[in-house]
Amino acid sequence: MPIRIATRAVIVQDDRLLLVNAFPGDQSDLWCAPGGGAEPHSSLPDNLRREVHEETGLVIAVGAPCLVNEFHNPDTGFHQVELFFRCRITDGALRDDWQDPEAIVTRRRFVTRAEMAGLRYKPDSLPDVAFSRGMGYDPLERLVK
Repeated sequence: MPIRIATRAVIVQDDRLLLVNAFPGDQSDLWCAPGGGAEPHSSLPDNLRREVHEETGLVIAVGAPCLVNEFHNPDTGFHQVELFFRCRITDGALRDDWQDPEAIVTRRRFVTRAEMAGLRYKPDSLPDVAFSRGMGYDPLERLVK
């Protein structure tokens, strides 16, 4: 099985990080940064703009990379490399009635670093990267739901 490439947006506004739950319904309480799989022949920033808009309704400007993360599931052979970029919102606002056309993301919210302590999220290094200015690498983590 080939390695899947994904892009994710680190959007911090008013000291709050945008997170999404990418599990339809209540399948999981795991949160992550918005984004998704890269499509061939489209740049990583273009992929990220498309994914963030689908999942949140927001229009973003894509900035510098800030984190590389790897997920894998040795039981299935799944392996994903995620490239996180610092982004900013250029248009739109979160709305409860926004519908992800793929019906994957049904919940989205901004959270403070303190609020993240009460949530399950991946990757583990996300708050450190989001609320600092550094670059991170989160080595191979086992995929969890």
